[in-house]
Amino acid sequence: MLYQSTRNKNLTADSVDAVLQGLAPDGGLYIADPGNCRPDWKQWLLLEPVQMSAAILNALLPDYADLGQLTEESYRGKFEAADLTPLVRVEDRYVLELFHGPTCAFKDVALSVLPRLVTAGRAQKQKTGEVVILTATSGDTGKAALEGFHDVDGTGILVFYPYQGTSPLQELQMTTQRGRNVKVCAVRGNFDDVQTAVKKIFARASEMELHGQTLNSANSINIGRLAPQIMYYFKAYADLVKQGRIAVGEPVQFVVPTGNFGDILAGYFAKLLGLPVAKLICASNSNRILTDFIRTGVYDTRREFYKTTSPSMDILVSSNLERLLWLLSRDEEKVAGWMQQLSQSGVYRIDEDLRRKMQDSFACGYADDEVAVRSIGEVFRATGYLMDPHTAVAWTVSKELVPDAGEQPVVVLSTASPFKFPAACLTALGEEPSGDEFAQLDRLQALSGKKAPKALAGLRTETVRFRDVIEPDEMEGYVERFLKERSCSHA
Repeated sequence: MLYQSTRNKNLTADSVDAVLQGLAPDGGLYIADPGNCRPDWKQWLLLEPVQMSAAILNALLPDYADLGQLTEESYRGKFEAADLTPLVRVEDRYVLELFHGPTCAFKDVALSVLPRLVTAGRAQKQKTGEVVILTATSGDTGKAALEGFHDVDGTGILVFYPYQGTSPLQELQMTTQRGRNVKVCAVRGNFDDVQTAVKKIFARASEMELHGQTLNSANSINIGRLAPQIMYYFKAYADLVKQGRIAVGEPVQFVVPTGNFGDILAGYFAKLLGLPVAKLICASNSNRILTDFIRTGVYDTRREFYKTTSPSMDILVSSNLERLLWLLSRDEEKVAGWMQQLSQSGVYRIDEDLRRKMQDSFACGYADDEVAVRSIGEVFRATGYLMDPHTAVAWTVSKELVPDAGEQPVVVLSTASPFKFPAACLTALGEEPSGDEFAQLDRLQALSGKKAPKALAGLRTETVRFRDVIEPDEMEGYVERFLKERSCSHA
């Protein structure tokens, strides 16, 4: 399969090089039409999750050798749930729990695989020199990437996150990370400031002093991060078939809490691969830029930015939307023009026919903190099921758009453990959060009758290793110093 830049059809790479490069040389994202694979997707439904993942990766990343073994090694012993991503019935709909991995967030599904794709790709292409992973995070990607890449030979990893822009436990997960090849730094500003600066660094990589190193990304701008996420859509569908809720071929709706548009785009890839998806419902928090875009076709970042209780969705520049625009338009010149308008003026408008085409597959809605917190409390009191604020946003939107899920199944993607956000959950359960995050964690366990994941409870005994806080315009120099440190450590 040949991948190309979303902005220039002449910039191409095979699937291994697309993963190793992360971004295309012109700043575009590597893309190929999943529909061209024409797989026998119904056979995938018969597979166990790890084998299902390998089959999907083989379809999308066919230039890799032995993805079966690679996938098996990626997941072995890492997830608390035997089937990786359990599907749980809650009231008249289903919750797809994606948080049973080592960092208690959905990113684990993909970032367990990406480090092995990078190392296997380097070996296959006989690459020398270290791969340095440079990542911006709004909360979960950073820790999942650190967990995946720490102490992996031939790699280094540097994670930037918005200062005071994550939950305290999300921050602790990153700043206490162990590993000889890792570094974490806070940046004053919001996630968009951090992500924009990282993209500029990638664009300037050829002008920077690299010491035989290659920069790459663990964000979903990397196709190797996006592709493994497709599995859990097929897995959820297979679970519904096994439970007798649907027959093969009947459609399902998925509701996805969405910030950078990667998670929901994986669902669109699943649809293009053949999965009977009725609608992908994009659920936004108060930063409702994606909801507004799907409704109007205008993407306008010139708006107030809100810090919410669902910080992983506090994003105004959704990088993966660029891939969707290419898949809908098949016009890289238009995509490049829209991205240029976004960079220069902060706004662009797509064609009316393209907007209607988008709405054929996507619906949308949003929920602010107050409404999402109310949903957490209502669902817990009615069913005993506890959800985190991101999941609550999606749940709220699902109830608004599909009030009766009796006929066509509705699957709500749950992207993080509620114990990553104890203050918000305690508030939802009628408690006033007090004490530090661990006192809140203990109180939430007592109140809910559920145990916090070991990965979170164990943070109270970890030592903070990283305390740097810088301005966005200092990030490039920070990266160059990290690269020099890495080169000296190998000298």
